[in-house]
Amino acid sequence: MKSATIKLASIEAVRKFVDIVRKYDSDIDLASGRYLVDAKSIMGIFSLDLMNPIKLTVHSDDCDELMEELKDYIIEA
Repeated sequence: MKSATIKLASIEAVRKFVDIVRKYDSDIDLASGRYLVDAKSIMGIFSLDLMNPIKLTVHSDDCDELMEELKDYIIEA
């Protein structure tokens, strides 16, 4: 399992982020405050407070390729 803090600053960023994570079979969650949503759900992401950083959790140890694709969104690993 790997975690990082990400920032999704625009609607376009959310769309591109979802396109990337949907390519992977791993379970991927986003947490903001006490809310936890599936990172592959665009509606779930829009229910989060996008003004603040969001915690990304990938439930797989083999996710280096995914993390590399998400590097533009990661603000703290």
